[in-house]
Order: sequence, then C-alpha cells, then structure tokens
Amino acid sequence: MTVAVGDEMTPLDRTVTQDQVNAYADASGDHNPIHLDVDFARSVGLPGTIAHGLLEMGILTEAVARWAGGFDSVVSVSCRFSKPLLPGATITCSGRVTDVDDATGIAGLELSALSSSGDPVLTNGRATVRLPL
Repeated sequence: MTVAVGDEMTPLDRTVTQDQVNAYADASGDHNPIHLDVDFARSVGLPGTIAHGLLEMGILTEAVARWAGGFDSVVSVSCRFSKPLLPGATITCSGRVTDVDDATGIAGLELSALSSSGDPVLTNGRATVRLPL
C-alpha cells in the first residue's frame, strides 16, 4: 500500500441501534441508565438514550483498521467525545493522512466522525498506523 499525505480513508457508515447499545452495555458492564432508559435519559436533559462513547470509538477504530489492512496495523487511536449519538442515527467515520515516515513505515491520520444529523460526535481524532513494508 502506497500512502501519501492528503490521502483519504474510505468513510465507514454504521447505523447504531438500541439493541447494539444494550449489547455494548452488557459486554462492557456499563449499565448507566443514560444508555438504557429513555425516561431517565430525558430526565437529565438528553433527547433520549445515547450510545456509549467507547462504542462510537470502536466504530472509528474499525474504520481505521479497514483502511490500514487490519486491526494489527493500528498502533493508536484517540479522540474527544463531543456530542451524543442517538440510537437510530448513523455515524460516519472518515480520516486523512497527515504524515508518513517512510523509514519506519508509520503514518499519522486526522479522524472525524459525524452523526446523520451532521453533528460532529467525535472530534480531535488521531490515529497512528503501521503500513505494510
């Protein structure tokens, strides 16, 4: 794979359902009612239940891994959780190569994730990937 600064990742779209949020709560042990109970979520000012931030970050990491050729190529991923993602919404993850070190085979990417409403749900995203030599 030849990679240059400015190259773009193929965007990954994923619609997140309440069933996925529930399954993530069971898998992670995070049963905070803002993720599971619509009435509770609304009582604290949210429009409804929201997806776990780390569920969203997992989807972002999947987008990076698909582009980089597999999860074993992903060195690091970081981001800021900026807006809630509601079940039923689609998250679109994208990225752009910001630097390439040909000597080490390492590339840096700038990442973003938008909800289907156009809101940035993950910001300040960065990834480092190991490129095939």
